[in-house]
Amino acid sequence: MIVRLPEGSWWDWDVVEWNAGRLRLGAGYDLTYAHGLELVFGDPLFVVCPAAFHDPVFREPTREEEALVARCVGETPPVLVAFDADAGGTEPASCLVAAGSVEVVAGTVLRRRRAGPPGGRPASRTAGPATRPDRARDVGSGGGRPS
Repeated sequence: MIVRLPEGSWWDWDVVEWNAGRLRLGAGYDLTYAHGLELVFGDPLFVVCPAAFHDPVFREPTREEEALVARCVGETPPVLVAFDADAGGTEPASCLVAAGSVEVVAGTVLRRRRAGPPGGRPASRTAGPATRPDRARDVGSGGGRPS
């Protein structure tokens, strides 16, 4: 399967999220503050992809790649995406993602990290009783007292 991207500057890419249910790749011309495109793979089964890469060229998977995934996964997946990208080496990295689904999502996603609770105010710290490191603290109803 060849992924078709909307028009735009999709030079920089990185893995935004990867868990058992989803692989999200973010793309933009500069990933410092935001990205403007995501490839969202549902139910990723097999992934060969660097954490960050540049200028991917999407292509049809080779027969060898299809056979490799079928051997490793035990079946032919609904989605098999192949691309070659600059990952900092001397040659392009061959990347392969097998998943249950893929979605192309366009729109700005801010990448800033919040340094405190919602609302932008820094978390306040109050001095409390000293506790031994091997004792748990009940913060639900005991006012932070050692248990």
